Amino acid sequence: MDSISLIGLVLGLAAILIGQVLEGGHISSLIQPTAFLIVIGGTLGAVMLQSPLRVFQDGMRMAKWIFVPPALTHAQLIDQVVGWSHVARREGLLALENQIGTIADSFTQKGIQLLVDGVEPDRLRDVMEVEIGAWESRMKLGAKIWEAAGGYAPTIGILGAVMGLIHVMENLTDPSKLGAGIAVAFVATIYGVGSANLVFLPMAKKLQAHVARMVSLREMLVDGLVGIANGDNPRIIESRLQGYDV
Repeated sequence: MDSISLIGLVLGLAAILIGQVLEGGHISSLIQPTAFLIVIGGTLGAVMLQSPLRVFQDGMRMAKWIFVPPALTHAQLIDQVVGWSHVARREGLLALENQIGTIADSFTQKGIQLLVDGVEPDRLRDVMEVEIGAWESRMKLGAKIWEAAGGYAPTIGILGAVMGLIHVMENLTDPSKLGAGIAVAFVATIYGVGSANLVFLPMAKKLQAHVARMVSLREMLVDGLVGIANGDNPRIIESRLQGYDV
């Protein structure tokens, strides 16, 4: 669990709600299901319209990274690669074939398979770097749907406010309803601006940071596999991988 994401979200929402109370307002006045439907539904529709299905699905799946980021760490990866290096040094590269079935990540499986197949180190690096580039491009597109949502939400919020004001104008004959009606209308703007700046845009930035970290880890993995293919000493491989700032 990425606790700082949860703390940040709760802190942001709490600051707004507490501020509303300190200003003499009521929290209940900010709860407007119709405004929520307009802003979130409209934003979701706009994002779906601009995105291919695969990109939209990737972005939705990546949302869990905000609170549960990819588990692989720098130290874990170093331990794995050094372990493979020891196996290859003692028993030969073919012995690594037994490791493939224990690996869940398809990228890592492919790298080990290339090692077992005896692919030249330079060729192995070329093949894996093409894979990294394609994966990075795809994940960045997925993260950008949340950035797009952050762009659309404020505008949809203004649209909701205008719709509310139209409803107010239709009731000008009853002045007692004007104040409450206008207040309700502007809740849509709060939802739009608030969701964009407290949720969607921060999510996009964090997802992009996770993608950058995963790319660095994959590059580090490739470096380690190339070292194994070259027959480097495990200590040399470990020392080189420790130089990555992930």
